[in-house]
Amino acid sequence: MIRVATVQFEPRPGDKEYNLARVERFARAAAEDGVQFAALPELCLVGNRHLTKRSAEELRAIAEPEDGPSITRVRKLAHQLGIGIAVGLVAERGGLLFNAYAVCLPDGTVHIHRKLHTSGYPGISEGDGYTVFDTPWGVRVGVLICLDNNIVENVRTTAVLGTQILLAPHQTGGTHTMVPFGENPLPSSLWENRAEDPAAVRAAFDGPTGRDWLLRHLPTRAHDNGMFIVFSNGVGRDDDELRTGGAMVVDPRGQILTESRSIEDDMVTADLDMDLVTGSVGRWWMKARRPELYASLAAARSSAGSR
Repeated sequence: MIRVATVQFEPRPGDKEYNLARVERFARAAAEDGVQFAALPELCLVGNRHLTKRSAEELRAIAEPEDGPSITRVRKLAHQLGIGIAVGLVAERGGLLFNAYAVCLPDGTVHIHRKLHTSGYPGISEGDGYTVFDTPWGVRVGVLICLDNNIVENVRTTAVLGTQILLAPHQTGGTHTMVPFGENPLPSSLWENRAEDPAAVRAAFDGPTGRDWLLRHLPTRAHDNGMFIVFSNGVGRDDDELRTGGAMVVDPRGQILTESRSIEDDMVTADLDMDLVTGSVGRWWMKARRPELYASLAAARSSAGSR
């Protein structure tokens, strides 16, 4: 059994000090609640949507080396509290910039995932590998960032690599996306009027570009691959878009163990019974795979979508 926490919060664009303070607040609350691992959203240290409008020079000013001050601070906090803490930022490696997610473990180890699919972020490079690792709690953890999770091959690959708990940090909901239903994007006036009409915000966050969208794929990914999915997300204003929160944990049966129903910054926790992984239908199906049939999956991108 492992106790995890997942967080939704509204980062301030470019304000690392404020965002790090929010990370510390949630991490301390998680530690006090007996949590072993706390996951925070994609790009939570720097903000998200504004990055799509930054020049290369501005992006480099926002980025940090993978051993830079922000990750160092979170790593020290993880060691101090005795828990794992995972955060998103823009990281520089080998002269390239990445949408990165740093998983800081209490033993001082840091694992960094570089987002594989970076649509909409000029100047940020795509990662070229999967991130799956062992933890001090005897469970194997994988990371996929936002759009990475929408590509079914990515989730299956992390499962084949032994992932039992998949961290799925996002900045999603209410976006300028290809989701072909609902109001897209959600109007900023909805958020500005939240104090007067919180019910309208909750209804929109539950709608076709919010919770309803998440429930179309997250439970399926968890069920079909026999893994827990720990989903974290932004909430509230993200430059000219809204994020719909909904931090949740989904079990290997595709059932929601816990989720936030708040329209504000929030954290929810869940106890994960790892026996659900080994006994899941998804793991049984994985044993029935016939990889010799799947060569076409490694072929060049299909043009089927344009036919």
